[in-house]
Amino acid sequence: MKAKIRKIMTLVEETRLEMGQEVSPPARRALAAAVITNPHAGTYVADLEDLMAMGADLGAVLTNRCLAALGAQAASVQSFGKAAMVGENGELEHAAAILHPRLGAPLRDVLGGGKALVPSAKKMGSAGQTLDIPLGHKDAAYVRSHFDAMELQCPDAPGANEIVVAIALSTNGRPLPRVGGLTHETAKREDGLR
Repeated sequence: MKAKIRKIMTLVEETRLEMGQEVSPPARRALAAAVITNPHAGTYVADLEDLMAMGADLGAVLTNRCLAALGAQAASVQSFGKAAMVGENGELEHAAAILHPRLGAPLRDVLGGGKALVPSAKKMGSAGQTLDIPLGHKDAAYVRSHFDAMELQCPDAPGANEIVVAIALSTNGRPLPRVGGLTHETAKREDGLR
């Protein structure tokens, strides 16, 4: 089953100044999100295969949209993340079914790789509630400068029978990082951790 998409949203942020200091190069991040119908709203279903298949489709669609909004080549992406918010007639497991088994592989295919686990968040919510999409370095999870998040708020979603699914990408870490640790430049990118 393909996701029934009501709308797709994109958001791009480019930070050029932080605390009066120039950010060079500017910190750029973007998200793409889809508002979809939840086919299992209001009912318990043991087999969530259709939601897993939707996650695989949405992984490619949203990553391509996000990359286009970011205006960047896939090779320049340093961070990624995913999140979903389920409306009140659904359940948290619906978000897990979309996000975890299959959404990551097409995301990585579009980006040409990514060794680290894709940071994720899931929650129940209602129209206008915010959804935080966590970001982490795509090849080395211990790169602290890339621990970040983007916030999405959609005034009319999720409806009670909907799910908001989002992917975020960034071409660098936080603006002016200075908490130490492994950096993008020093990461080995061999095991997804360091």
